[in-house]
Amino acid sequence: MEINIIKPLRKKTWFLPLILTSSLILIIFSLIFTSKQNNPFHQTYLKSKPNNQIPFFVESKIKISPTRPISSIPKIAYLISGSSGDVNSLKRTLKALYHPLNQYVVHLDLESPVEERLELNEFVSNENVFNEVGNVRVISRSNLVTYRGPTMVTNTLHAAAILLKEGGDWDWFINLSASDYPLVTQDDMLHTFSTVPRDLNFIEHTSDIGWKEHQRAKPVIIDPGLYSLKKSDVFWVSQKRSVPTAYKLFTGSAWMMLSRPFIEYCLWGWDNLPRVVLMYYANFLSSPEGYFHTVICNAEEFKNTTVNHDLHFISWDNPPKQHPHFLNINDYDRMVESHAPFARKFGADTELLDKIDVELLGREPDGFVAGNWFDRSDTNRTIAESLVRNATQLKPGPGAERIKNLIGGMLSDKDFHMKHCI
Repeated sequence: MEINIIKPLRKKTWFLPLILTSSLILIIFSLIFTSKQNNPFHQTYLKSKPNNQIPFFVESKIKISPTRPISSIPKIAYLISGSSGDVNSLKRTLKALYHPLNQYVVHLDLESPVEERLELNEFVSNENVFNEVGNVRVISRSNLVTYRGPTMVTNTLHAAAILLKEGGDWDWFINLSASDYPLVTQDDMLHTFSTVPRDLNFIEHTSDIGWKEHQRAKPVIIDPGLYSLKKSDVFWVSQKRSVPTAYKLFTGSAWMMLSRPFIEYCLWGWDNLPRVVLMYYANFLSSPEGYFHTVICNAEEFKNTTVNHDLHFISWDNPPKQHPHFLNINDYDRMVESHAPFARKFGADTELLDKIDVELLGREPDGFVAGNWFDRSDTNRTIAESLVRNATQLKPGPGAERIKNLIGGMLSDKDFHMKHCI
């Protein structure tokens, strides 16, 4: 008789650990998935993925700063620069240009004696009106500026950077020298430009560089002001270079009125054009007469914002318009008839300046230009009490009508929009 011996089943000891392990894995995956949904770093990564709505190039993401509406009174940022022997002229020009709504940077270059630079600093520090309003700044670490060299451009950019950092919400930047002088009051300027679009750039320019191609663009110069503490003239390199093909050269006046968005572009240069052009003009003779012109006319965002005028009356030699004559009393009528708000070049002869003060500006000797913002009719009141807080109550005079005729004539020209950067 066969006996079937049934072997007892062996207990499956592996089954329970398998179940536990599988459950643990499922829990871990669930936690990981949930944490990804709630983790801000993960969300940031997901949001940063490119899609069809986000531009690939970072330059296209940066927008031009908006300008203030033309219904508001504009604010102008001024650079007034000078060199050795210019301290008195600079102080006079500053007072003739002063208005509490504006911003000012003044600079005497490193060639000026220490005594003159200290005198300018003390003049600004001790002027009660400047202290009360706080809108005049002196560049204490003076730059060495070489005539006809790129250091004039770097000095202008330096001042513009200071004004962007500390000057508040100004609308236009104007560069002047101690040899410039206003032909209108600041009330005239602010009143007239309150109706002008804030994105316009008043910069005399042309692409017809003519003789400058061979005498400025192709020669290579070195400006000792870039590396030396002692001023000397630029010197020439024996080799020449070709005219750029990556961008088109433009030339014009070294004096201009530039919009805040364009100044920001020159300093920040989100597509690198301003830096590239600046490096090129570091070896270009008389670079102040080409740098800003070339940048603005090669930038798509700004080339249609130009107005071909430098807002100056200048009596040039003829030809080739290289050196302005010093103005004298015989130039007075032509200056006024030009309708320009500024004139240059003024020398040591003060007869013409005195006539401008009396007949055009209403400025007392060594005083400010008369305006509603400053009332000194009661000499017993302090400076702070004399300052009218509502400086927006402008008091335009005949100068406003002259500027209006000048600007209006250019902007109303039927071919105005066809004359940008040609």
